[in-house]
Amino acid sequence: MTEGIESAAPVAMTPAYRRVLLKLSGEAFCRSGESGISMAAVESISDQVKRVAQANVELAIVVGGGNILRGREFSAVSHAIKAATAHYMGMLATVINGLALQDALENVGVATRLQTAIRMEGVAEPFIRRRCIRHLEKGRVVILAGGTGSPFVTTDTAAALRAREIDANVLLKATRVDGIYAEDPLKNPHAVRYSEITYQEMLVRNLQVMDAQAIHHCKEHSLQIVVFNYKKTGNIERVISGERIGTRVVAGTGAARSDATPAGAAPAPPE
Repeated sequence: MTEGIESAAPVAMTPAYRRVLLKLSGEAFCRSGESGISMAAVESISDQVKRVAQANVELAIVVGGGNILRGREFSAVSHAIKAATAHYMGMLATVINGLALQDALENVGVATRLQTAIRMEGVAEPFIRRRCIRHLEKGRVVILAGGTGSPFVTTDTAAALRAREIDANVLLKATRVDGIYAEDPLKNPHAVRYSEITYQEMLVRNLQVMDAQAIHHCKEHSLQIVVFNYKKTGNIERVISGERIGTRVVAGTGAARSDATPAGAAPAPPE
């Protein structure tokens, strides 16, 4: 079993979504509590992505870079680095992760393309919406790095924007926990997990799973979000198959549905 990844039997997939945008934060590229890149962790994700690709799901993946550097946090501790520069450094960190994921996927036979919001043709294609969609239609997994190419914008917001641009059916937010909790589970180990919640409730309750700008983009387009635990092997396939795991963020005005799932580790801050 890969360190930090819970094993489970492979899932027989019948996809519920045709085109999917998967957001992987930087923490997915390293062991829990560590930084840098753990290829064991990356390879575990690659095995799941391979099975998704074999089910003829069109998959784009937006990668974060917090395992290497978070621009907002870096600029806060160094007065010598301007905030905008720190954010650009964070964008470059996502490209490093994208390159690692690309090689891991191609090593298991998955055709990929890496596209970046900042032009660097020596290592990746520039992001061009029509070209990205064409790659998806040809069965290639498209890895999207560099955020939006602009500072002060999180990769969560980049994921929401890219999902809208490519007409994705759903945005999957992969985290270390089983969904969205009513309170910080580190502070309250009895915090209750929501099985379903609306965009508006997320904003009103100020639930820090994704930043408000990303949620607003999804709300405007009625783009469903599913927040789930990627660390259990098979969960990426399960959520794409439509299985009710994690927390679904949907349109509507009804009350949030919760369950008695005990809290786990706190989710990472938006990247």
